[in-house]
Amino acid sequence: MTPGNPVRIRLRFEQMIYLKQFYLGCLAHASYLVADTDSKVAAVIDPQRDIDQYLEEAEGQGFQIKHVLLTHFHADFVSGHLELRDRVGAAIHLGARAQAEYDFTPLKDGQSLELGKLRLRAIETPGHTPEAICILAYDLDKDQQSPLAVFTGDTLFIGDVGRPDLFASAGLSADELASMLYDSLHEKLLPLPDETLVYPAHGAGSMCGKNLSKERVSTLGMQRRVNYALQPMSKEEFVRLVSSDLPEAPQYFAHSATLNRLERPTLRETLDKVLKPLPLEEVLNLQAGGAQVLDVRDPSEYAGAHLKDSINIGLKGTFATWAGTILNREHPIVIVADPEQEYEAAMRLGRIGFDHIAGYLENGMESLKTNAGLVRQTQRITATELSEVLQADKNLPVLDVRTEQEWQDRHIEGSINIPLNQLIRRIDEVPRVVKLPVHCLGGYRSSIAVSILEARGIHDSMDLVGGISAWEAAKLETVRPATTNAACQAE
Repeated sequence: MTPGNPVRIRLRFEQMIYLKQFYLGCLAHASYLVADTDSKVAAVIDPQRDIDQYLEEAEGQGFQIKHVLLTHFHADFVSGHLELRDRVGAAIHLGARAQAEYDFTPLKDGQSLELGKLRLRAIETPGHTPEAICILAYDLDKDQQSPLAVFTGDTLFIGDVGRPDLFASAGLSADELASMLYDSLHEKLLPLPDETLVYPAHGAGSMCGKNLSKERVSTLGMQRRVNYALQPMSKEEFVRLVSSDLPEAPQYFAHSATLNRLERPTLRETLDKVLKPLPLEEVLNLQAGGAQVLDVRDPSEYAGAHLKDSINIGLKGTFATWAGTILNREHPIVIVADPEQEYEAAMRLGRIGFDHIAGYLENGMESLKTNAGLVRQTQRITATELSEVLQADKNLPVLDVRTEQEWQDRHIEGSINIPLNQLIRRIDEVPRVVKLPVHCLGGYRSSIAVSILEARGIHDSMDLVGGISAWEAAKLETVRPATTNAACQAE
């Protein structure tokens, strides 16, 4: 978790509204603590499930967290609203269209919360989801009409808008939601002053949009100028634009969104239950019964030695997203980790609602030292070595597990593209050859892919160290799209 620095908005010389953004890089998720420094009343907007950072910040500043607001039912992570309710008694606030099992205060369009001199006003902005709201923040001493900032959730990002297809199964089509999003943007957000600060719930890397910026705050005026989705266009054009070329949503999204509606165990309750050491024999029995053994170590460590048929998803990458994509919810998860990393792995699985953890391998890989027959290694190959292999055998296929767009941008000649998020369901398309080279951009996804192949009986593959980045660094050629212009193509 990378909190980022506090952002303080000065109202008068003697008083400030306090605003801090917490940015979780693994999920490209931004959440916010806002407070009135006079009354010391605070609220948290779109919190992640592990809430200690908000409590520590509030305690350090002398604030009381009395409210928690969700801009919508997030699909890519489980929100920490129940955790804040149970730990500090925070009241939960959702959009008026929301339906949930737990008690909450519905916020209709224009309704406000007064936190001393800070006003938080809800505006209903359906589109990304039917119940979505944005939160306007006002300095009541300075200007009661124009907001200082707007917390836009997934309605408006920096450089993009929320995708409209995630909740089509709720009885609304993606086109209907996109049409609602157009109205929300043009009727609710675009009329706001140019200087209004825009604080979204996600940044670059999130699967909730397709063109999110790395910037974590902007102004509405800047977005009006540079955001492709806010340019002048008809509603029909907008619907086509925002509904096309969307990345495939991870399978766990529907599960997380459902959990955000339910009364469920808190993260603390879950971790107390699942964080238990398991002897090797019990792990093997669980694995034989269908349990998923998840090795969260770095790809290089996994390649050196791992429990056979375990899946490698390293903690140092986009762990939660890939865990939610590759693992399933029907079979329990057993964690294999370096000492003291078991909690981190379980907590990060909990962020996406993967609470079905059976425990972790007691003593990690140390428990396998006297069980060599259970240990496997992954063969790794450098870019130069792979180039020599391909020169010697020009018919040897290469499996590229990057996205289709990445593959189209440039790829190794003769490579076959099966994106990692499609690998399990397209496993029959994987070439059955000895020493199949596998690669991605830098080596993180390819290690996951190799572990999936091994667990499904496809052994003897080779993981390209450093991926295509290392290939290009070695001055080896890639195939790139033709650069002929439209006039030449017409001829």
